[in-house]
Amino acid sequence: MQHFITDSQWDARNVMDKAALRASKELPKKRLTGLLIDETGIEKKGEKSVGVGWQYCGNVGKTANSQVAVLGSLSNGDFSSLIDARLYLPKSWTENKERCEEGGIPEGTEFKTKPELAYEIIKHQHELGVDFDFVGGDGLYGNDIELAHKIEDLGYLYMMDIHKDQTIYLEEPELKIPEKRGKRGRKPFLPKPNKGSIRVDNYQKELSHEQWTEIKIRNTAKGYLKAKFHFAQVFIWDKVHGTIEKRLLVIRKHRTKKGVEIKYSFTNASLEQHDKKAIAYMQAQRFFVEHSIKESKQVLGLSQFQTRKWQAWQHQVALNIMTACFMLEEKLFCFDDLPLLSAWDIKEWICYKLYKHITDEDMIERIYIRHLLRQMDINRAYSKEKISNVSK
Repeated sequence: MQHFITDSQWDARNVMDKAALRASKELPKKRLTGLLIDETGIEKKGEKSVGVGWQYCGNVGKTANSQVAVLGSLSNGDFSSLIDARLYLPKSWTENKERCEEGGIPEGTEFKTKPELAYEIIKHQHELGVDFDFVGGDGLYGNDIELAHKIEDLGYLYMMDIHKDQTIYLEEPELKIPEKRGKRGRKPFLPKPNKGSIRVDNYQKELSHEQWTEIKIRNTAKGYLKAKFHFAQVFIWDKVHGTIEKRLLVIRKHRTKKGVEIKYSFTNASLEQHDKKAIAYMQAQRFFVEHSIKESKQVLGLSQFQTRKWQAWQHQVALNIMTACFMLEEKLFCFDDLPLLSAWDIKEWICYKLYKHITDEDMIERIYIRHLLRQMDINRAYSKEKISNVSK
């Protein structure tokens, strides 16, 4: 096993690519398919594991000694699967030749930011022939204007979250060199917008009740997930290229146990091409990359890295992605008879078949009871939803 993971020369990229193509083929095409980007961190001890460093680790919610990877998940409706992964290498690795050699990192590997790794995933899946309609990501990727340009150049829609302090222009401004004020200082020579901007969170606070549209996003185990959406055509100033660009701003707010959650996103989709429900669906699909990562970590062992070198990391991730693809195929194959089939159910059944620690009847009953309880919770939630709607 140690040789197979660490030293054997099988091609991890080839395994990931085959899994990606199979997932693309099997995934239902009932709605728009998204290639969703996110990163995940795994806290580590020591400094020998490839890519480890003192950096933000989302798994613990703070800066920690960890490995971080950028992941790609293919999603359509309620089904998703991880299909690609790139290990993030801090400069403390890429600028240390001896450390790279010790970790088995290929010669010539250069430092790349997380948005650059995200684009590698998008471009690679595009060239591979994986079928997707839009690209989604959180604020780290949504605030990278260059990434948005590259995605658009490939011919895809994007739906990227942005930070609440993102500034926008409600009317298209012109870039002009401002007049000099006073006698002191140099004469201005850089063009600036001739209109005032506003932060998206401050813009949201000024919206009236009539400017929100309630949209049902998807079904959940706790009833229909609904949220209020606001759509507005806005403009942003690309300071790097010196241009004014148009975006569709999408704001979503919904109640959670902790209060009202508000999400802000930019997209190059337009309300002329896609209706509000389709655009709301694209924004809400980011849930499924988080679900894919959670499933791969908690059920399939993605977070259980006991390896140190570059090739071993690639091998372990490739096997995890291959297994995630298998889980997706099983869920789809059994959906008519077992719509609540989970990755945990499949794993438990395989372990049972290997070790036969209980009888067939007991194993089936265990899964049946678990599904029955989940279905009862679902029915109870939707019954409350119907009663609420009738009372309204």
